[in-house]
Amino acid sequence: MRTVIYPGSFDPLTNGHLDVIQRAARLFDRVVVAVADNEGKAPFFTVAERRRLVTDAVKHLPNVEADTFAGLLVDYVERQGAGAVVRGLRAVSDFEFEFQLALMNRKLNERVETIFMMPKDTYTFLSSRLVKEIARLGGDVSSFVPPNVQKALKAKITRKK
Repeated sequence: MRTVIYPGSFDPLTNGHLDVIQRAARLFDRVVVAVADNEGKAPFFTVAERRRLVTDAVKHLPNVEADTFAGLLVDYVERQGAGAVVRGLRAVSDFEFEFQLALMNRKLNERVETIFMMPKDTYTFLSSRLVKEIARLGGDVSSFVPPNVQKALKAKITRKK
């Protein structure tokens, strides 16, 4: 079984993330969307909330599951029995950072490959940071995130006011 890990903060999951997940699901037997537990980034949603949002958004994909991880990605990849990591590239500006990460992961564990996937061109401008900002300012994010994420954003913003 070919397993791939798609790591990220997914704070929140966007349609760009979902596009990469759906295409990875066609290429691999098993896709694990690995939500990073990195409190240093001061996430908007807790790691448990982010995992639930991903789980709900991918429930129509039988070979995709959501999980959480902390620590080194290459260690998590090994524990999952995966051979590769999928990373999304939206623009040239993403490439340098992602390239550095891929090389460092290879140095830490040469058995872990990194595969870069670009989302559909309609999502290349999209980022979780922008989605949160638009939602905080009362804008419509329905074309940027799955419906369950839109609902969760609205609920969390309403509670914070």
